Amino acid sequence: MDVNLSIRKLETNEDMRLVQSLERAIWGLDPIPTHQTYTAAKNGGLLLGAFLGDEIVGFSYGFPGFTNGKPYLCSHMLGILPNNQLMGIGKLLKDEQRKIAKEMGYNLITWTFDPLESRNAYLNVSKLYAICDTYLVNCYGEMEDGLNKGLPSDRLQVEWWVSSERVEDKWTPQVSDYDRPFIVEKSHKGNPTLVVDSKNVLLNSVGVEVPVPEQFQLIKKNEPELALDWRLKIRTVFQTLFGSGYALVGVNRSEEGVHYYQFVKRNTIPLTIKNRGESE
Repeated sequence: MDVNLSIRKLETNEDMRLVQSLERAIWGLDPIPTHQTYTAAKNGGLLLGAFLGDEIVGFSYGFPGFTNGKPYLCSHMLGILPNNQLMGIGKLLKDEQRKIAKEMGYNLITWTFDPLESRNAYLNVSKLYAICDTYLVNCYGEMEDGLNKGLPSDRLQVEWWVSSERVEDKWTPQVSDYDRPFIVEKSHKGNPTLVVDSKNVLLNSVGVEVPVPEQFQLIKKNEPELALDWRLKIRTVFQTLFGSGYALVGVNRSEEGVHYYQFVKRNTIPLTIKNRGESE
C-alpha cells in the first residue's frame, strides 16, 4: 500500500462534488446529483474515498436496501481513476466498506458486475469471498458507455455476507477435482470460443468450472459477434447452474486465454454469521 494512500468516509456536500468529478473522469457519465448522494450518506448509506495525498483517486458509493424484512447495503458504484487502477485500491475500498458496514449493523452487502469481466469476478469471489447465484438478464437495458455499449447488460448479483464464516475464515471449497464440461476452441482471429451443448452441464457434480475470456473487452473490439456469442452462451450456462442450486465461489486463473469460474452447491457454503448463531 502506498504510504500516501488513505481512505476515509465521504460525508459533506464538498465530498459529494469530489465523487461527481470521479464519475465524469472514469466513465464520462452525467454524475449523480449531490443532493441524492448527500442524503444517502446521512440515512444509512456509505460513501468512501481513496486519496493519494490530497487528491481523490477512487470511491465507493452504497445506499440502504431492504427486502424480506431485512436491511442490507447496496454497493452501487466503485470507481478508480484509470491511471490508478491495478494498484489494489478497489480491494482496500471494499475492505474498509466491510469494516464500517459491520459497525453500522449490516450483515449483507450486494452489488452487480458483468459476468464476463473476469478481473472483477476474481476480486469479488476469490479475494473478498462473496458469492453469486443470481443472474440478471439485460439488467440496465441498453447502455452507451464504452465498456457496455453494443451488448445486453447482463449482470451477476453479488452477495457479500460480511460476518459469515465464508468471509471471516476465508472459506474455500475443498474440491479436489472440478468438472470441466465445456470445450474452448479458437476463432479465426485466435480468440477463445465456447462450445456448449445440452450434455455439457454436470448437475450432480461436486464442483464445476466454466471458462470465461481473460480479455473480454478485446473480443468486443475485435470480434463483436463472438462477444455476443459469449454473452448468450454464458447466460444459458449460468442460469442452468444457478437453477440447479450452484453458486459462484472462486476464479481459477490460467494462461489459456480463459479463466475458470468455480461453482459449488450453495447449501455447502457456510453463510451462517460467525459466532452469533444467526443465518441468512
